[in-house]
Amino acid sequence: MSTSTDTAALSGPGAALPRVMRAVVLTGHGGLDRLSVRDDWPVPDPGPGEALIAVGACGLNNTDVNTRTGWYSAGVSGATTGEALEAATDADATWGGRPIEFPRIQGADVCGRVVALGDGCDASLLGRRVLIDPWLRDWDDPLDRDKCGYYGSECDGGFAEYSVVDARHVHPVTSDLSDAELATFATSYMTAEYMLSRAEVRSGDRVLVTGASGGVGSALIQLAHQRGAETVALCAESKADTVRALGTGHVLPRAPEDLKGALRTVTGRDEVTVVADVVGGALWPQLVGALARGGRYTCAGAIAGPMVPFDLRTFYLRDLVFTGATVPPPGVFADLVGYIERGEVEPLLAATFPLPELAAAQAAFIAKRHVGNIVVTTIP
Repeated sequence: MSTSTDTAALSGPGAALPRVMRAVVLTGHGGLDRLSVRDDWPVPDPGPGEALIAVGACGLNNTDVNTRTGWYSAGVSGATTGEALEAATDADATWGGRPIEFPRIQGADVCGRVVALGDGCDASLLGRRVLIDPWLRDWDDPLDRDKCGYYGSECDGGFAEYSVVDARHVHPVTSDLSDAELATFATSYMTAEYMLSRAEVRSGDRVLVTGASGGVGSALIQLAHQRGAETVALCAESKADTVRALGTGHVLPRAPEDLKGALRTVTGRDEVTVVADVVGGALWPQLVGALARGGRYTCAGAIAGPMVPFDLRTFYLRDLVFTGATVPPPGVFADLVGYIERGEVEPLLAATFPLPELAAAQAAFIAKRHVGNIVVTTIP
């Protein structure tokens, strides 16, 4: 484990800041060749109410890939591949259905240190090690999801040596975890916490987790256990031992031919009360079919394909509840920081890459041979 001072070597309060920095810039929708490594990108200046962060590490997530490829576009119906998608249109190719401005520095899951502050900021933030809440809000109307943006999408993010953000999104963190370990939490664990909250997961629930070896899936397992629920994990056999180490008592193949039969074999019951799904695709009818009467299905992804057959009879005759989860309410990130500081959640760091190798990191992320999260670091 690295020390908790990883970013201290970058710069500190009072240190002269460089005028240019290294950054990986997305130049448009398309393949990995759209990621351009630049050594001459201007270091941003913090405006009123903003903090400048010396980035120590920034985690990858599916939004980076989906936005680059245009997968969110309504014209795309297939699984996430990481390749350029001909059916995508720029007009609706981001998570929020609005065009993205290029060039753009992506990266939402930042751990770093505050090295400069704009007017009106709390001076005690200077020099602090921090995490950034990636959901950008209109602070005059913070509950309005239509006014929310995403760090690294509606503004430049953390795949750079420095990044600027509204100081209200900056959360000091006290932890012995490394910058890279801390950069695994933000998007994955916020998403998982929000999914479980929307599904009202509580003690006594049996939660079926798809994509259990990924960042959100591994977070779902930990956070469901924190709520007193039992979990059943779906993942590739090669990853099963690592997933079991998270504490789940039951691991099934990621796409069983007979899901209810497999559930009965390992748990003695062929139903669950909750499905927490980030995969979708061909398995979807079996997932819904495995829900007990009154069960809850919550979804925050569809990496195996967004188009699924939906039998309304199953939905209404079994009194099911369906929820989507994207933009969490205010306060979820602060709760997550508390979990981290109290040691109630553990990072699952699969690999690190230096910042200039972001394209290779994305290729590894897309290949899905890892367990947990992949992170890029700015420190050589």
